[in-house]
Amino acid sequence: MTWPALHLSRSIERSPREVIAFAGDPANLPRWAAGLSTGIRRDGGRWLADSPMGDIEVAFFGPTEAGILDHDVTLPDGTVVHNPLRVLRNDDGSEVVFTLYRRDGVTDAEFAEDAAAVEADLESLRRILET
Repeated sequence: MTWPALHLSRSIERSPREVIAFAGDPANLPRWAAGLSTGIRRDGGRWLADSPMGDIEVAFFGPTEAGILDHDVTLPDGTVVHNPLRVLRNDDGSEVVFTLYRRDGVTDAEFAEDAAAVEADLESLRRILET
């Protein structure tokens, strides 16, 4: 079975190397991914984040140097949400693409809310990196 997917992207006037270095560092998540994290800390080999849902674990997979910033988020109830995130070269800049899956049971309104949150996060990332 597959879930419906929505690809959300933002062009950023910075090299992929710069975008990857910033966005691929979990310590920077609170600066641009408000929908995910208001604070993050390292606990041994794990990244734990404060979120509106409670404490969550964030695990990035790579290879990040290739622009693959996919990450799994483990929610307080143990549910794991896979979040594909890619940084692609776009001429001298970058295109950041997030794939939002519509999981079972998610209403139209909830999916639209999730998409709006991702769009806001991508815009925050762009704004931070371009200033």
